[in-house]
Amino acid sequence: MKKRNEKDRATGRMAEPVQVYLERPDRERLERLAEHLDATKSDVLRRGLEALESLTRRPARRVREPVQLPVFKGRGLQPGVDLDDTASLLDLMGDASR
Repeated sequence: MKKRNEKDRATGRMAEPVQVYLERPDRERLERLAEHLDATKSDVLRRGLEALESLTRRPARRVREPVQLPVFKGRGLQPGVDLDDTASLLDLMGDASR
């Protein structure tokens, strides 16, 4: 096992070996990516994990301004109005066709 270097001692971190078993096509893909990126296989896997983590993070919620809803002919919002009861809505709106 490798000795810890000065940087690792300062941060208290030590590399922990992890075995990853890959199917042949995935192993070849990893090797191609490592060569193409001029990186170690560990770096390629680490970058892949970071990319996946970034996809799962929720963006910070932005504060929204209150929306002004227009009110047309009437007394505005009324408590206790059942929007699913068409007949009572028509009565409240003063439907002249009934």
